[in-house]
Amino acid sequence: MTKLKTAILLSLSVMFLLFACNGKRHDTVIKGNIANLDEYEILVSYFIDDSIIVDTVFSTPKGYFSYKCSIDTLTSFSLYFNDQSSTVLVYANPLDRVTVKGDALVPDLINVNGNDINDGLTEFKETYSDLLLRRNFIYNTFRNVSPNDTIQNTKAFVPSDEEATLNNINLELKLAAEEFIEKNPDRLSSLILINEFFANSDNPELFERVMGFLKAGVLKTKMGLNLDTYLKKVKKSAEGVAMPYFQLIDIKGDTINSYDYKGKYLLLSFVSSTGTDSRETIKRLKDTYKNINKDSVEFISIYIDSNIHPNEIIESDSVDWRVVPEKRSWASDIVDAYNIEFVPNNILISPKGVISTRNISASAVAKELKSSTKNDQ
Repeated sequence: MTKLKTAILLSLSVMFLLFACNGKRHDTVIKGNIANLDEYEILVSYFIDDSIIVDTVFSTPKGYFSYKCSIDTLTSFSLYFNDQSSTVLVYANPLDRVTVKGDALVPDLINVNGNDINDGLTEFKETYSDLLLRRNFIYNTFRNVSPNDTIQNTKAFVPSDEEATLNNINLELKLAAEEFIEKNPDRLSSLILINEFFANSDNPELFERVMGFLKAGVLKTKMGLNLDTYLKKVKKSAEGVAMPYFQLIDIKGDTINSYDYKGKYLLLSFVSSTGTDSRETIKRLKDTYKNINKDSVEFISIYIDSNIHPNEIIESDSVDWRVVPEKRSWASDIVDAYNIEFVPNNILISPKGVISTRNISASAVAKELKSSTKNDQ
């Protein structure tokens, strides 16, 4: 999902400028104080039924703001700061009074309070603030976000020599989240942590295990049922399972079928035609492709935003492997079948047609191929 953009900058002459969904007297209120705002404009987005609501609220020069709206169920709000480079999630029930406090430069440590979900997540943040600060430092050091790469995967394009450090931090956070969930099986905040740390991982067994910690009351909530449905979807395209069938049309108009690559390693590389991280991914894959055995390995790059960007942008990449401009973008069958939620995203498939590695970084592809082909001998 691309970052939300605002079109109009309104006057900042008032102390507070409040946008309300409805003018009812007893509404949900989100108040906050955010330090280090580059601009006073804060974007608020959330869903009501199937519609996305996007509002703008302005803070005071000291970072105070207030937002009010009417909702009829538990709702997730995304608050975007500093031209949407920082964001925090806020959960609110009807009539809740929620407070938000922290630093826009350290969004992972922004505290949110006002109900059990927010309080539980803030408790987790405060307990593991050191790990979150270390991760935030790496992200800020190498931040280079492009609006054409999805937000899930573009906090930073971390150089390969920093990947190990970041991976270790994320592993520690995942273990901490698992411990919190096991100790708090009846809290909705545990569901949120599962969604953050396990739902998007490439380990459905771990995802399933932590879901098993939860009590029936939590699992039967709308959020719990949705997460359980998503787990079933993840398992269909997980590492170790047979690759889902696909049929694609490449940039030359030729048909590609998944069974065409039986007996070879296949790298499916899902990218954007203009995203910064995708540009770097393609560059690194080019270096890898020069040194692989073309008889045993094939690459396919799938541009899933090609309904927006013309083919000449794709052609400028000048890759030596097959290119697919997926005209249905995020709605395409292959995106759904392989559960692609962000780009760039590389999936390595073995000669037996089994998903070998999901979300493998471009820099790790050569090493993985070398290791895999050696084991096959």
